[in-house]
Amino acid sequence: MRLHRSSSGRFAFAAVLLVLPFVIDALLGHGWVRIADFALLYIMLALGLNIVVGYAGLLDLGYIAFFAVGAYTYALLGSPQFGLHWPMWVVLPLGALIACGFGVLLGAPTLKLRGDYLAIVTLGFGEIIRIFLNNLNTPVNITNGPQGISAIDPLQIGSFSFGSSYEWLGFRVDDVHLHYYLFLAFTLLVIFVSRRLEDSRIGRAWVAIREDEVAASAMGINTRNIKLLAFAMGATFGGISGGLFAGFQGFVSPESFSLMESVMVLCMVVLGGMGNVGGVVLGGILLVVLPELFRNAAGPVQQALIGRVVLDPESLRMLMFGMALILVMLWRPAGLWPSTQRRREFAAEDSVLQQEQETVYDARK
Repeated sequence: MRLHRSSSGRFAFAAVLLVLPFVIDALLGHGWVRIADFALLYIMLALGLNIVVGYAGLLDLGYIAFFAVGAYTYALLGSPQFGLHWPMWVVLPLGALIACGFGVLLGAPTLKLRGDYLAIVTLGFGEIIRIFLNNLNTPVNITNGPQGISAIDPLQIGSFSFGSSYEWLGFRVDDVHLHYYLFLAFTLLVIFVSRRLEDSRIGRAWVAIREDEVAASAMGINTRNIKLLAFAMGATFGGISGGLFAGFQGFVSPESFSLMESVMVLCMVVLGGMGNVGGVVLGGILLVVLPELFRNAAGPVQQALIGRVVLDPESLRMLMFGMALILVMLWRPAGLWPSTQRRREFAAEDSVLQQEQETVYDARK
């Protein structure tokens, strides 16, 4: 009976995912289906960063660089920039492989760094990649500099293009719907891999390093290889997401890969719940959807309350967004949906803090 209920629940959830873009389109319009597409891309990014930060405990502030590597690999090999128009099934794996190489390149010299020092080095790495992309237009034009690369080939399998609209039996399916299903398939694949890694010997080794690297090394874990593997796996997911982003947008420029984007992806992991796949997915959805809700509501709310728009909706959107993050972190410091282990850790810390406060109070008496 329990198995039957579980299967029914999964079938219902799959049905909801399949009809979701059309429901969103009917209720809110095409623009929100496009936002759902971006939410899936950012969920893939956040799941990749979760391997580095959530599982292995390595603070990475330059993660968006791998996203950029994947996007520019697709753009350079699938656009008129070099006159190359390689197929998607070749360019996407190649972008993931190159991003994986950059992940190892970043991880190798930072193996002995921890905490703030690691964060500073990874931040610098992310900015180096962005500046390179911004300046590799002289003396030989490779990335087209700040102008970016346009006319990128759409995501396509054979003669089927995800950038076109199709009509079957009088039912129209637009490009935003097709991209939704493609991104959903990749997201489910990344979730599957993440869950398998979490329950594997490698995943347990990552958690051991996060908790105490010295103890993990003493227990026979090869911390060097395991940390490099975390950087490589996270970068691979970032590269895949970047390639999909380039094909979806049809345009890439260095402005899309700023430090703020890395911070946003990190917020998704921390806000949702580090180390928990479900929490990271929830964080990705909220941090993509909430800013857009604030953007659309800021103007009408001001108009209704005071009769005119006083504050720029974009500025007010970020203010409300920042306040929401602060409130959530005060209310749920372990994240909205933390892993069981993280929940226990925070409960133990609260218990120790309470005992210390009681000891101080008794001493003063």
